[in-house]
Amino acid sequence: MIASLLPRNLRRTLAGQLLALAIALALGSIVILMIDENPLRVFATLIRGAFGDSEKIAGTLLQTTPIMICGVAACIGLRGGMFNVGIEGQLFLGGFAAAWVGFSFALPPVLHVLVAMAAAVAAGAAWVSVPAYFRVRFGANEVVSTILANYVAVLLTSYFTIFIFKRPGGWSETPPILPSAYLPELFSFSRLNMGLLVGLALAVAAALFFRFTATGYAVTMVGSAPKFAEYGGINVRRAGFGVLIASGAVGGLAGGVETLGVHHRFMEGFAPGFGFDGLIAALLANGSPIGTIFTALFFGALRAGSLLLEVDTTASREIITVIQALIILAVSADLLLRRKGDRTGGRRWKF
Repeated sequence: MIASLLPRNLRRTLAGQLLALAIALALGSIVILMIDENPLRVFATLIRGAFGDSEKIAGTLLQTTPIMICGVAACIGLRGGMFNVGIEGQLFLGGFAAAWVGFSFALPPVLHVLVAMAAAVAAGAAWVSVPAYFRVRFGANEVVSTILANYVAVLLTSYFTIFIFKRPGGWSETPPILPSAYLPELFSFSRLNMGLLVGLALAVAAALFFRFTATGYAVTMVGSAPKFAEYGGINVRRAGFGVLIASGAVGGLAGGVETLGVHHRFMEGFAPGFGFDGLIAALLANGSPIGTIFTALFFGALRAGSLLLEVDTTASREIITVIQALIILAVSADLLLRRKGDRTGGRRWKF
């Protein structure tokens, strides 16, 4: 009944993505059977580990927050026809910039958080500016340049952490940020913080921007029909550059939220895989910021629920990585089929 109220193209897109997800879970079940474990038991354990009680739900939302913000960053790029695969590196740079402001300056509490978050946003935007420039100036493939920038970002922040800003006598981590830079926690029993609300507000704001503003419509037009947009007087190169900068800025914000709200310092490998999970969540949501909230929750539940796997079953937590890889393959196949349909006059390809 509700599905009949949705546009036909949207129903087809949702059906394709749900089918891709179902295929991925079915193939994941086969892998689980191959390790002599019961798939139903594994999935039940995942659900219990993610939503079993209030603390587990808070843990799931804690994992969801950076994935959701990174997903919104990916959605911004996808809407403008740009595939920003460098969100992981932008997250690392943003997290380090926020930590540096957090432990280097003594500011009033609210102002300190705002300045640290602004530094994270600026770091993410600055890091993606080089791939963005080469994309619009020379037509360089942003997929290749942004994914290569990830490795540089991770190694650069590691160098800063180990050789320049390392906490005396500690592990490979910076000094802790001052309490005035902490993002407030939502519950006393969990590290879940205001970053969740920031991510939700960001997703809603992005959806409203693309739906109700002229600039948002222009960006969507550039992503779906660049030639038509150019004929309509839109500067396609400038729009593409702006889209990548905005996407990188949001990726940096995700790192700032992790630093200020969860770890209260920067450390090596402080947020492994959140950028890539966010990109997958955005693809699974077909570039919809609102849809990314729910797909990010799905991936957050997988991460949080996997903590219980090795306790209650014989399955390894790495089975989650296998399931995520299968989801990537299934969603990619669905996207390629829809793109082929667009070339042959079938379903339209759009985000």
